[in-house]
Amino acid sequence: MRSRYAAFVLNLPEYILTTWHPRTRPGSLSLENSPDWVSLQILNSTENGEQGTVHFRANYRLAQSFGFLEERSTFLKENGHWYYLQGETSEGQFKPGRNEPCPCGSGRKYKACCHK
Repeated sequence: MRSRYAAFVLNLPEYILTTWHPRTRPGSLSLENSPDWVSLQILNSTENGEQGTVHFRANYRLAQSFGFLEERSTFLKENGHWYYLQGETSEGQFKPGRNEPCPCGSGRKYKACCHK
């Protein structure tokens, strides 16, 4: 999951397609309108034989706040490699309080980091 997130950040659609299971993989992928990703939180993960799930939240920067993509992803393991199969997503916006941790993942308070 982390490597797929990094591929979104680095604009590497070929890697994302390579790690996508052929059964559900799209024919092409464009990341032209991808948001400005700032952090990834793995909320939960499970593995049961050849199937795994990852519940994550990826934060991204908006003009005056932040947005998030939260997903429960399903992965299949084949020939020793994990492949993304599908996910259930939800999205939203949030503006953290000045004294809350900054969603960019810096570890600093929002007021001392990305507050505008």
